[in-house]
Amino acid sequence: MSNLKGLAHLRMSLDDIKSATNDFADNRILGRGGFGVVYAGQLPTTHRSACEPGTPVAVKRLNVNSHQGDKEFLKEILMLDSCKHKNLVYLIGFVSEDTERILVYKKEDNGSLDKHLGSTDLTWEQRLRICLGAARGLEYLHSSVGTEHRVLHCDLKSSNVLLDANFEAKISDFGLSKIGPKNMPHTFLATVPCGTLGYVDPEYAISGVLTKESDVYSFGVVLFEVLCGRLATVVKSKDEYEFLSRLVKKYYAEGKLDDIIFPGLVEQMKPGSRELFSNIAFRCLNQDRKLRPTMRTVVKELESALEHQLINLDDDEEIIGLSGSIGVYNGHELVTSLCFTTNKRKYGPFNPEADNRFSGSWDAGLFDGFYGRHGSYIDAVGCCLKAAARPKAQS
Repeated sequence: MSNLKGLAHLRMSLDDIKSATNDFADNRILGRGGFGVVYAGQLPTTHRSACEPGTPVAVKRLNVNSHQGDKEFLKEILMLDSCKHKNLVYLIGFVSEDTERILVYKKEDNGSLDKHLGSTDLTWEQRLRICLGAARGLEYLHSSVGTEHRVLHCDLKSSNVLLDANFEAKISDFGLSKIGPKNMPHTFLATVPCGTLGYVDPEYAISGVLTKESDVYSFGVVLFEVLCGRLATVVKSKDEYEFLSRLVKKYYAEGKLDDIIFPGLVEQMKPGSRELFSNIAFRCLNQDRKLRPTMRTVVKELESALEHQLINLDDDEEIIGLSGSIGVYNGHELVTSLCFTTNKRKYGPFNPEADNRFSGSWDAGLFDGFYGRHGSYIDAVGCCLKAAARPKAQS
């Protein structure tokens, strides 16, 4: 493949991959699909890359008879080589020798999200953080990969959201992705519909017109998978499927959404968190794509849902301490994380902590709660006072 000449820094030898996977041994298989087989392995000492020898890897060996041909193989390499974000999967390298087409990724310890949907061990807070991470990754693809173009994923689903050791979400599988212009609010591409049953935007499936809002629809389905603890499509019989999107619309319209939320989650949810999450997820499924939110809006709403979940002080609870860390963003020193300590518990940290940390005491008093917005840094924070102590309005 002559188009791979500029990607020498990612090229790996077939011998290295055979060594990493014990010659594609069956006991190394992580999963199978129409594209081929994924194997677990470890980087051999002979390979030079940004990752240390022994790094766990996931090796996707493409089936030569699959729908993913050389075009999709090259597209995924180019996409992941140029798109760098903490919520996207990390491509270590590739193999292209004779008929072998292999992609090598950093292996994420907790596998794919679809395997955890029905787990009672996955708390509502963890589910919120996973959704927020995936949303940030998709928002990056739509808005931040370049000044004149955006990436449309085209196959977003829970099995394409990987989870690292800390359950941080990583969007994967870019073989069907498209690049579109960014200089218009509703970028669209005429294309043969692709994607996975149950996740595909209905308007895209009918018209063949792909937009970034098509990704938003698919992401809405993933949000409801996380909320309901089940996959988007359930096979009821040989020729009959039950689609989660239809089920959600029915129960949402009847005001009975709680009836299909995964057992045990309702008790964990703060009302404000549940309302914000379900509302933004439902907006993603709007039949009219022009009424769907942008991924930037989805990120902000999920941030608010997480904050509502984390912050809810008891009547006898007072804040007694404040801590956090300082980092540099665009040349400016800014607060990158915050923790609040009360006489009962610690809240936070909100955002990953940097090395330069601070802490201090907070006089007990009128504090009743806090709220804010954060992305790469804390860009808004506010405090709530106890109702009885708020100043009376002057006539």
